[in-house]
Amino acid sequence: MTNQIFPTKGNLIKTKKSLDLSRMGHELLDRKRNILVREMMLLMNDANEIQLQIDAAYKKAYEALQQSNISLGFCDNIAQAVPVEQNVSLSYRSVMGVELPTVMLAAPPPAMHYGFDASNSLLDEAYISFHEVKILTARLAEVENCVYRLAFAIKKTQKRVGALKNIMIPRFEGAVKFIADALEEKDREEFSRLKVIKSKKNQQED
Repeated sequence: MTNQIFPTKGNLIKTKKSLDLSRMGHELLDRKRNILVREMMLLMNDANEIQLQIDAAYKKAYEALQQSNISLGFCDNIAQAVPVEQNVSLSYRSVMGVELPTVMLAAPPPAMHYGFDASNSLLDEAYISFHEVKILTARLAEVENCVYRLAFAIKKTQKRVGALKNIMIPRFEGAVKFIADALEEKDREEFSRLKVIKSKKNQQED
C-alpha cells in the first residue's frame, strides 16, 4: 500500500482520517460482538432451562397417555378430534442489526375436543401435558433460532474485527509512518538546500 501512495500532506491527512475511522470501526464492532455474545449466552441458558421443562412435560404426558391407553385402549380416534394448531405467528426484533425471530403461540387454555363418555382423567392429563409441551416447543424454537442467528452474526463480526485489527489498522499505520517519514526527509532536504543557497548568497555578498 505504501508503494502506491505519493507522500504529500494531503495524502497524509486522508490516510490519518482512514486510520481514525478504522480504529473507530474496530471499537464499535468489538462492542457489537460483546453485546451479541452476552445476548447469546443468556438465550443459551434459557434454551437449557426450556429443554429441561420440555423433557419433564413429555415424560409426564407419555406416562399419562400410556395409562390412558391401558384403561381406554389406543386413543387414535380420540386424537383425531383434536384440531391442528394454527395460531402460530412470527415477528422479528433487532439486536445490534441482527434480526431475531419472536414466535407467538396464541394458545388459550386447552379445551377438550373429545367426548367425556369415551375418555377419563388420565387422557385429560395427557392432553393438558401435551398442550404444555406445544407451548414450550414454540418457545424453544424461538430461542434456538435466535442462538443460531447470533452465533452466525458473532462469527461474521469477529472476522471484521480481526480484519481491522490485523490488516487494515496496521496497513494505515504503516502508510502514515511512510508518508510522515518521507515528508520529514523532504523537509530536511529542503532545509539543507536553503542553507546551502543562503551560504552561497552570503559568500557572494562578501
